[in-house]
Amino acid sequence: MPEDFRLDMGAPWLNLLATRGRHFGPQPVERLPTVEKLREWLALAELTPLAPVTGFELATAHELREVLRPLALGVVDGVAPTAEQVSALTRFLKAEPVHLAALDRLHRSAPATAAAAFSRLAHQAADWLTGPLRHDLRACPEQDCRGVFADPGGRRRWCPSPACASRGRVRALRERRRTES
Repeated sequence: MPEDFRLDMGAPWLNLLATRGRHFGPQPVERLPTVEKLREWLALAELTPLAPVTGFELATAHELREVLRPLALGVVDGVAPTAEQVSALTRFLKAEPVHLAALDRLHRSAPATAAAAFSRLAHQAADWLTGPLRHDLRACPEQDCRGVFADPGGRRRWCPSPACASRGRVRALRERRRTES
């Protein structure tokens, strides 16, 4: 089903980028089309806010995702960010207290609002994009995908989507056969 979430990109902020599939193709797939889907995605990311999620916050989730995408691709492609891109991300970097509890495992407090959840995602992204984890980022070479994913071993060629790997392998095989002829 096209609305299924991609939770295999390597970190929640990367999974947020994957909530819009085939982003650069003629028919992008929106995996967060409704408030209910956003609520579901936040729950899967273990960021369920205490307050109800609203339509405004759905638009804000889309905005954060599209603020992060060019920054992530810029890190992968070696392109310096613009001041506007940095400013756009900075708007999401609000400090929010996180309380920890020792229960059956270490637990953190739930975000009070979806905006607080987005702030946590923005902080995670900023840490990745500015720290040593930036070296683990890769982008799928499929031109309609360009999904950014974590590849700590440096061995992956495509994003975790089987479709991208299949298309890439078929294209490579056809090119080898064409050059052999």
